[in-house]
Amino acid sequence: MTIKTFPLGGDLTVRRLGFGAMRLATGTLHGPARSPENAVAVLRRARELGVDHIDTAGFYDRGTVRANEMIRTALFPYPDDLVIATKVGPLPGPGGVPSGQATPDRLRALVERDLRDLGLDRLDLVYLRVGGTTGPGGESLAARFEVLAGLREEGLIRHLGVSNVDAAQFAEARAIAPVAAVQNHQDDDGLLARCEEAGIAYVPFFPLGGGGNPLDEARLGKIAARHGATVPQVQLAFSLARSPVVLSIPGTGTLRHLEENLAADSLVLDAEDLAYLRGEG
Repeated sequence: MTIKTFPLGGDLTVRRLGFGAMRLATGTLHGPARSPENAVAVLRRARELGVDHIDTAGFYDRGTVRANEMIRTALFPYPDDLVIATKVGPLPGPGGVPSGQATPDRLRALVERDLRDLGLDRLDLVYLRVGGTTGPGGESLAARFEVLAGLREEGLIRHLGVSNVDAAQFAEARAIAPVAAVQNHQDDDGLLARCEEAGIAYVPFFPLGGGGNPLDEARLGKIAARHGATVPQVQLAFSLARSPVVLSIPGTGTLRHLEENLAADSLVLDAEDLAYLRGEG
């Protein structure tokens, strides 16, 4: 049986199927803003359905619709069991796309803005997202991660994570301060194995195929038909079945997709399903 929860950072127990806030402000990278009322309704329904882990960022916005402010409007004062993870590092480039990177001296201000927007005294989990819009690797993250480690020592951050990193960057961060979570692509099996060995959460971004990583609709569809499920539900269940340290944070701005995604928590894939989805049959 798939374990439903994970001890994030060793002391924050969360359901392994959570919610990503990226789609609250807009449905697509260059699309129009959604209504704030819609974002609030989705967040409140997520809580009704048992979500206790929300992944957000200060740059998840479109115009005046900002994910962090919507989270505060919808859920503040926060329930004791709610874990809010955020990420810092990316800066908006041309057209508002977060393609630049903050230098170490700008990270404190970004963390403090997240604290204000969310109405918190301490952030549960802060990822350092590196690499802009490119893939992981090729640069040192030490100077930036040291800043976040200092903010953790001050009590502004509870746990630290890294995002869009390779094995060397992951090791570099762990030499500076404890790493509670990694947010990388679905298919980074090597880094997933390292996280599993260390009991560190692995949180794939774009768990439903966004960001230029389309799902294998044909293969997933065959298993979906067998279970009377949908392709996204099978993909989420398959992702969670990869390892007990995997957390999934599907994002949506619609109530229908939210309910569909969270229903994947009850979908159980057997050994035959998993082998087929891994391409072994």
